[in-house]
Order: sequence, then C-alpha cells, then structure tokens
Amino acid sequence: MNVRSFLKFVELPTKAASMIPFLMGTLYALYRFEDFYILRFGLMFISLLSFDMATTAINNYYDFKKASKTYGYGYETHNAIVHFKLKERTVVATIIILLVLAAGGGIALVSQTGLLVFLLGGLSFLIGILYSFGPIPISRMPLGELFSGLFMGFVIIFISAYIHTDNSVVSLLIQGGWVNLHINLVEVIYLFWFSVPAILGISGIMLANNICDIEEDIENRRYTLPVYIGRERALLLFKLLYYVSYLDLVVLLILKVHPVLVLLILLTLIPLRRNVATFHAKQEKASTFILSVKNFILMNAARIMVLGIAVLLQNLA
Repeated sequence: MNVRSFLKFVELPTKAASMIPFLMGTLYALYRFEDFYILRFGLMFISLLSFDMATTAINNYYDFKKASKTYGYGYETHNAIVHFKLKERTVVATIIILLVLAAGGGIALVSQTGLLVFLLGGLSFLIGILYSFGPIPISRMPLGELFSGLFMGFVIIFISAYIHTDNSVVSLLIQGGWVNLHINLVEVIYLFWFSVPAILGISGIMLANNICDIEEDIENRRYTLPVYIGRERALLLFKLLYYVSYLDLVVLLILKVHPVLVLLILLTLIPLRRNVATFHAKQEKASTFILSVKNFILMNAARIMVLGIAVLLQNLA
C-alpha cells in the first residue's frame, strides 16, 4: 500500500468532518474560557485523526467483504481495495495500526484529563466500530446520519472544548466509592447549540453519500435513510439541514455565544446554495458528492475564522 492508495483507502478529504469540529471546540474553549493546553490538544489530534481514518477503513473493508455486486455504480473506482488491488492482509494490518494509534493517544489524553473523557471517548470508539462492523452496522440502517452527526458534530466539539476547561463545564469524580457528577447546564446547552451547524453539516455529508449510493445500497441490501424515504425527500432534507444551520447561527448571536462577526458567515450562503442546487440536479459519487464536504468546510471554516479573529481581538484588548 503506497501513500496514494492509503489516502484513498481512508478517504482523507472526509476527515474534515472530524478535524473541523475538533478545531471549533478548541477555539470555543479559547474564546469562552480563555484556556488552552497544547499537550492535550496534540494527544486528541492524534487519537481523533487515527480513529476517524480507522473507521473509514473498516467501512470500506466491510463493504468490500459484504458486497453482493462488485461491479457497476462506479464500485471499481470508488472502492480503494478493488481499485488499487490491495491485499486483504495489508488492509487489516493498516486498520489495526490506526486503532492502536487512536487507543494510545486516547489513553494518554485520559491520563491528562479524567474519567469523563474516558467514558465519552470509549462510547465514541464503540459507536465508531458499530457504525461499520457487526451483524447490522449502523451505516446500513437509517440511523447513520443521526449517529455520525451527534458523535462527530457534538461529542468531538464537547470533548475538544472540555479538555481545556478544567471541569468548569462538567465535573466527574470518584471519591470514597461515590460518583460525583456536576453539570453546568447552561454551558452544556450553549455548547450543544454551538455544535448544531457541525452536527447538521456532518449529517449532510453522510446523507449525500447515501443518496449517491441509493441504487447500489438497494442492490446490496443496505437500508439507509434515502432508501426508506426516497430520493426526492432525501434531497429536500439535504437542503433543509443547511438552512437550519444558518438559523442556529442567528440564535447563537442572540445568546451572545458567537461574536457579532458571525454575521459575515451569512455571505457563505451564496456559494452554498449554488452547491446544493448542483447536487440536486445530479447525485454522483465521483463528481457531486464532494459538494457536501465543500459545504461543510465552507460554513464551518468560516466559523473557525470568525472565532479565531475574536480570540485574537480578545487577547489584544
């Protein structure tokens, strides 16, 4: 396996779906709590990126093993194992190495933070594995968009913010056999609302992927959300996800969770609407699926830029 086949196998461009929430959570902690720990940041980066690549690799490997039809629908092109004629032994070894890196980074991060990161990280690991593996993987059910959105959009942002807050959002301690849990409910709700555009954007990526694969999924008995609700309703849902995200930005501004600079993000609505219209006209894995990734990056990279500027101005004040 060379670099090119590895990057295709783990679908590197889609890692934006985990890296952007990670950066957003970090900037949120900097802006709202004015705190940052570089070691914790580095450990989470290694663990998160490795695990995201591992789950994609597992999903591609599982599709390769379970496919009942191995031609047509661009299968020979978009499945890296088939396209690059990768050896199964090499594929499995790559998955194991990525999981070891993810687990090692995660354990080191827990040693720096505490039990809550262990519980949330462990749950994320479990959902990530079950997403692609098991008797009935989540990716083969109409729940893929929900789980991927919540765990990659909210849980990643929550953890990446929490590791810098020193228990000012949630505190979980075990003392004398007692478990003490303290939750700052207002801050948790703010963090959730802050995460909504990321949750819906990631759900949109998964939804677009499943819309593109709808005929292939029917052939291979993958009962995804678009298979259940049909192509037209799925395309309508795809569009609505983005408009709800922009509405959430206005709510965040009213709550003063976002700085006034957030209004600049509304300018991204112009190219985003164009991308949505292009995808609505043609849903193809090789050419238009990437528009869902571009939309996610467009909106949330703009939010990162706004928060970055706000943090900079905050430190200069």
